[in-house]
Amino acid sequence: MDSRYPRIYELAKPLLATRDNEIHTRIAFRFALTLLAAEGGNEAVILPAVLLHDIGWSSVPERLQLKAFGPGQVDRDLNRIHEVEGAKKAREILERVGYDPDLTNEIVEIIAGHDSRRDALSLNDAIVKDSDKLWRFSEEALEVDPRRFRVHPAVHAQWLKQKIDRWFLTRTARDLAREEIQKRILSCGLPPAND
Repeated sequence: MDSRYPRIYELAKPLLATRDNEIHTRIAFRFALTLLAAEGGNEAVILPAVLLHDIGWSSVPERLQLKAFGPGQVDRDLNRIHEVEGAKKAREILERVGYDPDLTNEIVEIIAGHDSRRDALSLNDAIVKDSDKLWRFSEEALEVDPRRFRVHPAVHAQWLKQKIDRWFLTRTARDLAREEIQKRILSCGLPPAND
């Protein structure tokens, strides 16, 4: 693993101090490692992209952030701000650590559309997108998101379950999401689903 990843994360950390992004990033990174092992892809693109993908939220006022993501009506313009600003900030960080310019360009392109672009540009992009979304299925997210969106955890878990086939681009991510949501549904006291 590249010795610059911890430095990239340290430079990103102050920009992750909103929207529970620090824990989100750590969990997405963990999922990225699993997806890389199963699906392949270029670690030198995927891992820095995951570490940096949400630093642009630091450019969106906190009072507006909940309008830009989550269940319900989403302000796509606000969401685009975090992608565009995140791509700029990611380039600055990667240049600061002396990252390869070609890899930097690919990372920045992925970040610039990681939420708004439905289709993946590449396997690397698909793994970043899937790692980002897998956070929503984690134990930590099921504590954060229902509180954030003012919905019961069981209702939120059922909503997530309905999104698996639509959201995920890799088979491994779909399988992981199904495993994780079963755990979340059981933790909410619901009977296991028969899929």
